[in-house]
Amino acid sequence: MVKEAVCTESRLAEIIDTYDKLVFSICYKLTGDYFAAEDLTQETFLAAFQKYDSFDGDNEKAWICRIATNKSIDYLRSASRRSVPVEDTFFELTVEERGSPEEICMEEEIKDELAKSCDTLKPPYNQVARAYYLEELSPKEIAAKQGKSIKTIQTQIYRARQMLKRIYGKGEAE
Repeated sequence: MVKEAVCTESRLAEIIDTYDKLVFSICYKLTGDYFAAEDLTQETFLAAFQKYDSFDGDNEKAWICRIATNKSIDYLRSASRRSVPVEDTFFELTVEERGSPEEICMEEEIKDELAKSCDTLKPPYNQVARAYYLEELSPKEIAAKQGKSIKTIQTQIYRARQMLKRIYGKGEAE
């Protein structure tokens, strides 16, 4: 019994030496995460060690590759993987999408100015302009919300746009 365990451990050491780069490359290719691939490589060999006595000895390479693939797929499916960012690049991308603080501030100022300009329009153009430009609703959505036809809303958007152009044109001339 002890002799069998020693044989299994020495055989496992041979398997690790033979297939460690292959297993790592499978895990890395499937996850795209270097550190997760390292962990999954270890988990693969641990699973192989635990299940080695049930292994029939036929095509060892395919067996170990299958374990690595299954471990990687399980990792990708896990809810904890999706809910917690694993790389600093996640936060960098989030910042880049939103822009710099200066750009965010300028965007808010522009939206505030547009909201004030929309409020100066006569009804129903003020409501349509706010819905279209600030809430970013489609003409179809505005029509459904207000209970009007799409053509009516499209005409009102067109007229509101012309009115806003005049307002902004006057601001440039002053």
